[in-house]
Amino acid sequence: MRTAEQAVRAKAIALLAGDTELAGRIHGVFDGRPPRASAPYVAVGAAEGSDWGTKDREGREVRLTVILHGVGDSLDDGAAVRVEAVIPALRGAADGWTIVSARVVRTRFGFVREGGWRQDYGVRCRCLAG
Repeated sequence: MRTAEQAVRAKAIALLAGDTELAGRIHGVFDGRPPRASAPYVAVGAAEGSDWGTKDREGREVRLTVILHGVGDSLDDGAAVRVEAVIPALRGAADGWTIVSARVVRTRFGFVREGGWRQDYGVRCRCLAG
C-alpha cells in the first residue's frame, strides 16, 4: 500500500492526464516540473500530509499542489475550468485509501519572468485507510 500522499498524487496525475477536454488545451500532465516542456502544461507538485483520522480508522489530510503553466498575457479559462472540474473526481478509492473529500482550497495566479503565466491550485484531500 502506498502512503496517502503517494496515492493522491498518482490519482491526480491519472485523472488530469485522462481528461480529454483538458488534453486538447495543454501539451501534457507531468509529475513535478518537467525538464523540457513547453507551456501550456500541468505539473502536479508536492503533497504534504498530516494526521486526519477517526477513533477507529487511520486517516490523512493531504495538501496537493497542481500548477497550470500557460502562454500569452492572460489565463486560459478553458484549461483552468477543466483542472478545477477534475479535482472533485479525486474522491473514491486510491490504492488502499479512500479519498472522502477533495476540493480546491486556494488558488494563485501570476505572470512569470520568462513570459507566460501560472495558476496554482492548493488541493485538500481527506483520506481514510482501507
